[in-house]
Amino acid sequence: MDYPRITHHGAQNGVTGSCHQLHITQHSSVLVDCGLFQGADASPLGARADHQLIEFPLDGIRALIVTHVHADHVGRIPYLLAAGFEGPILCSEPSAKLLPIVLEDAFKLTFSRDQKQVERYLKRVQERIIALPYEHWFPLQSDEGLEAKVRLQRAAHMLGSAYVEIDVQYNPGEASTRVVFSGDLGAPGAPILKPCVPPERADILVLESTYGDRLHEDRSTRRQRLEQVIEHALANNGTVLIPAFSVGRTQELLYELEDIIHSKKLDTPARASAPPVGAGHARENLEAKANAQAEINWPRLPIILDSPLASRFTQAYRELKDHWNDEAQARVQAGRKPLAFDQLITVDSHADHQRILNHLVSSARPAIVIAGNGMCSSGRIVNYLKAMLGDPRHDVLFVGYQARGTPGHVIQRFGPRNGYVEFDGQRYDIRAGVHSIGGYSAHADQAGLVGFVTAMEQWPGEIRLVHGEEGAKALLARALLDADSARGLNIQIHAAALSAR
Repeated sequence: MDYPRITHHGAQNGVTGSCHQLHITQHSSVLVDCGLFQGADASPLGARADHQLIEFPLDGIRALIVTHVHADHVGRIPYLLAAGFEGPILCSEPSAKLLPIVLEDAFKLTFSRDQKQVERYLKRVQERIIALPYEHWFPLQSDEGLEAKVRLQRAAHMLGSAYVEIDVQYNPGEASTRVVFSGDLGAPGAPILKPCVPPERADILVLESTYGDRLHEDRSTRRQRLEQVIEHALANNGTVLIPAFSVGRTQELLYELEDIIHSKKLDTPARASAPPVGAGHARENLEAKANAQAEINWPRLPIILDSPLASRFTQAYRELKDHWNDEAQARVQAGRKPLAFDQLITVDSHADHQRILNHLVSSARPAIVIAGNGMCSSGRIVNYLKAMLGDPRHDVLFVGYQARGTPGHVIQRFGPRNGYVEFDGQRYDIRAGVHSIGGYSAHADQAGLVGFVTAMEQWPGEIRLVHGEEGAKALLARALLDADSARGLNIQIHAAALSAR
């Protein structure tokens, strides 16, 4: 059998559970990601209660390489460690700070909340992590003439995200084989993040295809739509509910909302000159804001971050500001606080969460609530949805991908038709407004994915499409083949159930 070769242990036929094994030789390999299956995605073992378990051999796996810390890419790491994996965990320097937070939460949800067990587990994790700077080669294997090394490059999907280049040379003097795993690629112009620069070359490319079937709105358009949705909710004296992933999407939303509020203050200096209500925790702040001014305006609109986990990540993002892009750095230098502005209220305790929820339901006062999880399958956003979906004053705004089988997908699809969604076996009619803004997706669209390939000096001879639904893969494959035909090359496209070739 020829090497290198690739085995997929997730995200081959869906958008979650990313886990790919690069076999360097018969007895040596590395894993790229080890993510959680979510929604309707089933593991290769079938839809069983224990489908998150690791049931592929771990012999010879030298390392786990993490592209970024979203649960669908790292959520199975607790299972991997429980299965006996003892190798290092390689990731970028920002991911090294964020990963323990994610894995602590995953461990508590899936294994134990016993603090001593959690601490022992986190110590094991910390001992395994090797933080790699971007753009530097790190040796994976060197023996009997074989040289294998890995390099991480910015993917602009979230802070710390990377695509992975693995270079393998089997004999001295021979040309190396370069395998690139895209991880999740970000859309251009993402807030906070430095841009993604495509690789110079790839012989084999494993490419995500989440939005391979569509194009996103540009940043200016999505911002206008964000303002419009919120203004609509303000006119109805309602609440805008934004389901968002705790890490990445939440921080980018806060960054955008701060900029909108900043612009509104400049446009309306007289109204904005009223004494500001300080950021902080929920008990007195929301009621103080409710009574402060009868006429709600942007500079005094409360932005409620109701997620302890998202609050931890937001603090970590602040501490990682050296990794922010030039625009974000300039705002900080100008004295602004993109992730800690005056209107931001953080909600930690369950009691405060319930108090805020009751207040928003009973009062006619506009607010923006950002809560997890991003697909509405669990977390505090579910309580808001149960209480508010039936009231047309309120609006639900989706800014991220909703996987099939999740409540978020049901709301997104059937909400505009006055449909319903089920939570905990109970039906909830959807009368709130439902909106989706694709431009806030953290994933590259079709043009971005094709551009990732066409910008290479040496195009890959083989592309494997993963992390996408069948239709998205088929349309992306067609676009890639069209680009290939125009250049006169002959690349191979591999994707499940593909009819585009």
